[in-house]
Amino acid sequence: MDRHTNHGSQQLQLWRSQGNLPARQRFVMSYVRKHLVAGESLIYETGVHWSVLLGPLVIAMVIFAGAIACLLQRNSDFLYAGAALLGVALAVLAVAVVKRNATEIAVTNRRVIIKTGWVDRRSLEIMLAKVESIGITESFLGRMLGYGTVVIRGTGGTPEPFERIAHPSELRKHVHEQADQART
Repeated sequence: MDRHTNHGSQQLQLWRSQGNLPARQRFVMSYVRKHLVAGESLIYETGVHWSVLLGPLVIAMVIFAGAIACLLQRNSDFLYAGAALLGVALAVLAVAVVKRNATEIAVTNRRVIIKTGWVDRRSLEIMLAKVESIGITESFLGRMLGYGTVVIRGTGGTPEPFERIAHPSELRKHVHEQADQART
């Protein structure tokens, strides 16, 4: 079997195995899933915590309130302003959701993969054997809501901080477990 056919069958198996994934991940294959190599399996995935949407949500609600106030006026100029404000409120929410979903963090049986950005992409891949340390900083609110800053340092590399990551302790646990298995 040639390399392309084998890759195609791996993709088909991957798509079939996604039946128990959330709808977002079933229909849009993530960066991490697209870049798994032969024999590599996904162990854990996380991303940016939902709390990053709170600020844009408040801003969108204020703009939305202004839009409603404009739409309740009988003047046609206010109707156009209200419609424009509705568009701005939706755009603020859409940009926030896209930015949040543009960060993927995963642990496989071979490496840690972190991808940020949608248009301008930045990716960091560290082989598990090369992970020197993984640190977590959680504020009081972060501990309550389940987010924190994760700092990963590879052997000989500079520390890489990633802020507002969901379930940082779980991420660290999976990195340690897989790193131990990779060393044995």
